[in-house]
Amino acid sequence: MSDTQTARAAGANRLGRPDQLTVLGFVTDATSEAVLRDGLNDLAQNGIANTCDIRRGTVKAATTAMMRMPAPQILVVDIAGDDRPLQTLSELCDVIEPSVSVLVLGDIDDVELYRSINRRIGAVDYIFKPITREMVARYFASLITNNRHVVDSTRGGRVIAVTGARGGTGASSIAFALAWFLGVDSNRHTLLLDADPSIGVGLEQFSLAPRISLAELLADDTAFEPDRVVDAAVPVQNRLYLLGSPPDPGAEPAAIAGRARQIVDALRFRFNFVIIDLPVLPLQSQRELLELTHHRVIVLDPSVSGLRDTLRLLAIPNSPGQPQRPTIVLNRDGRPGGLKRKHIEEALKRKVDIAIPELPKPFAALTAGGSFNGPGKGPLLRAVHDLSREVGFEAGRKVERT
Repeated sequence: MSDTQTARAAGANRLGRPDQLTVLGFVTDATSEAVLRDGLNDLAQNGIANTCDIRRGTVKAATTAMMRMPAPQILVVDIAGDDRPLQTLSELCDVIEPSVSVLVLGDIDDVELYRSINRRIGAVDYIFKPITREMVARYFASLITNNRHVVDSTRGGRVIAVTGARGGTGASSIAFALAWFLGVDSNRHTLLLDADPSIGVGLEQFSLAPRISLAELLADDTAFEPDRVVDAAVPVQNRLYLLGSPPDPGAEPAAIAGRARQIVDALRFRFNFVIIDLPVLPLQSQRELLELTHHRVIVLDPSVSGLRDTLRLLAIPNSPGQPQRPTIVLNRDGRPGGLKRKHIEEALKRKVDIAIPELPKPFAALTAGGSFNGPGKGPLLRAVHDLSREVGFEAGRKVERT
């Protein structure tokens, strides 16, 4: 942050006016308006209280309002469609208190514009549209609370747990596809962590042999060495790596208390994304991994048992580092004899975030013991792309292959 940004962020929390509006937003499209409201509601439901007023309007509308209204803690403005964004933002800054934290939305992915908005205007950040609930949680949680735990949780790579509501929902395949999309197709440093110590299939599906297994790292009672964890990650393709254990149904998992946390902390400072294929098992290491997760993805199939177990997983409270509600993925939507999507949503009392239709061919190779070679094209790729945005991937930030 620049000195101006730091002063604004600190000033807003120092003032602490009880009647101060937490977030005042002026956006130019209905989608951003809805996502902002939805994301801020997520924060409120997870203990980060806030009051918001999100309106449809331009930066000029925000400037006019700020000449009459009390200053909010956070002001969101949208420069999409503005021919002279820096000038209009400068005019806005002339009429707002220095304590206000300004977040700018826009549809231009340009490094120089980003730098100008941050350095010359003094905005806290520039967010490239389209925005997601994950972005709202990531950018707003620390600004609202000034909570050190929330701030620290955003440093390093993002940790995403993909969990099946029950066995056989396709959660592992979706975790594989998401990791492939991020690490291979999108060129982000990505690690797939197969956290099942007995029947994990990650190494087999990618036809890999472990260097050091995850089970060994968890049970190692010697002094912890972060470099050893990073060295244990096996390269898959491009920037995708995998860490897991060979399948061993007779294994009796043992783990040093706190070791899972140390492993994930080491991985976060090497990888942009850590995708955990996390089974629902009552192991200490799995509980630790769940607490370390920034975002949870729950995969269910259209069955009564899948619906029932999803409700149980949703009842698990979010940890302090999870300000966003879990993403629900309905796999095999439309399967003959399965529950209808509308009936599932009625029971959950919320919408399914992503639905993947019945796709036997993309998963046939996996069930037959073949190797995983990415999500391919079509409905699965579109669903994985939508899921990647839900968990924090910003497609607008282009990264060239090296």
